[in-house]
Amino acid sequence: MSTTSANVKTFPVSWWELHRDAKAMAWRLVAEGPFKGIVAITRGGLVPAAIIARELDIRLLDTLCIASYDDMNQSELVVLKGVPGEGEGWLIVDDLVDTGRTARAVRELLPKAHFATVYAKPAGKPLVDSFVTEVSQDTWILFPWDTEMQAVPPIARNRMPK
Repeated sequence: MSTTSANVKTFPVSWWELHRDAKAMAWRLVAEGPFKGIVAITRGGLVPAAIIARELDIRLLDTLCIASYDDMNQSELVVLKGVPGEGEGWLIVDDLVDTGRTARAVRELLPKAHFATVYAKPAGKPLVDSFVTEVSQDTWILFPWDTEMQAVPPIARNRMPK
C-alpha cells in the first residue's frame, strides 16, 4: 500500500485489541498443532508470535527477518535472515498479510509450515492458512508499536470530493 492512495482508510489497533486478536488466533491454532516451534516474521510478527507462543506453550522461537516496507510505502523485498529447512512442523506468525509479496517469499522459503497472520487483506488472504480478522485492501492498519496518542480530525473532513 502506498501513501498516495486516495481512499486509504485507517484501522487503529490498540495493545489490548492486538492481544485479544492474537489470543483468538491461538485458540484456532490449537487444533492445527502441535508445532515444533514458531517462526516470527520480523518485525510485525514478533509481538503476536510472543502471545501465541505463550498460549500454545511453545518455547522454541526463531525469526525470519524480511524488510519490505519503509513507513507506509512498499519497497524491494530483502531477506535479512532466513531459517533452515522447509518449515515442516513449524508455525509461521506475522501480524498482517497485505498484498502477498512477503507471504509469497515466506511460502517459498518455508513451504511446509503452517502460516498464520492476525489480520488479512483480500489480496494476501489465499497465501495464509489461518487468520483472525479480514480488513479491506484499502485499509492501513495502525499497529500500537507504530503509533502514539494524538488528536485527529473527524472522518468526514478527510473525505475526498466526488
